[in-house]
Amino acid sequence: MGLTPEEWGIVELSLRVGLWGTLCSLPFAYAAAWLLARRHFPGKALLDAILHLPLVLPPVVVGFALLVLFGAQGAIGKLLREWFNFTFAFRWTGAALAAGVMGFPLLVRAIRQALESSDTKLEQAAQTLGAGPWLTFLTVTLPLTATGVLHGFVLAFARALGEFGATITFVSNIPGQTQTLPLAIYTATQVPDGDAMVWRMCAISVVLAVATLIFSEVLIRFGNRKAMGHDG
Repeated sequence: MGLTPEEWGIVELSLRVGLWGTLCSLPFAYAAAWLLARRHFPGKALLDAILHLPLVLPPVVVGFALLVLFGAQGAIGKLLREWFNFTFAFRWTGAALAAGVMGFPLLVRAIRQALESSDTKLEQAAQTLGAGPWLTFLTVTLPLTATGVLHGFVLAFARALGEFGATITFVSNIPGQTQTLPLAIYTATQVPDGDAMVWRMCAISVVLAVATLIFSEVLIRFGNRKAMGHDG
């Protein structure tokens, strides 16, 4: 598409940030979705609301919260730096954290719907035959919810690719480190003769967004056909 090496680097960084942010949030999202779908406890509605806050809060609020918690002097960030010599500040890992947090609610919702629509009698049958909780999860629950997990992963990944506000608030806009596609587009609009780069970056963003949405729709149709076949 006539991209410069610098622009290809921005695309690669965006994909890396989105992929790792979504992958790392997946186990936590599944655990949260399972808790909401399979357990009843006091404060469940409050927990559900808290988990979905990134969907309704301004992204800069989420970015500020990440800065307070995971910044170089944050409550968690300071401990990570002192104990493991690891920091999220001003690095692509921080951008991945912001992207993962912003896509987290979409992942939880998709997995929760898959869990609530799965047949728990199959899990009970596996346990009756002697399978333990983890074996039941790996051989029954996870395969039953795989389509929902993939659907949520694609949606969260697409959200991660478009993340702007939380990222720039948390880890700034550093070329080669935290400057993903949205931040690069914003930067290009602020400089003279940046229109050509803006158009190229916007085109790439549209292509990636359309591809992920199409894949998501394919997963939904596959899941519906599979469910109909199972019901039959």
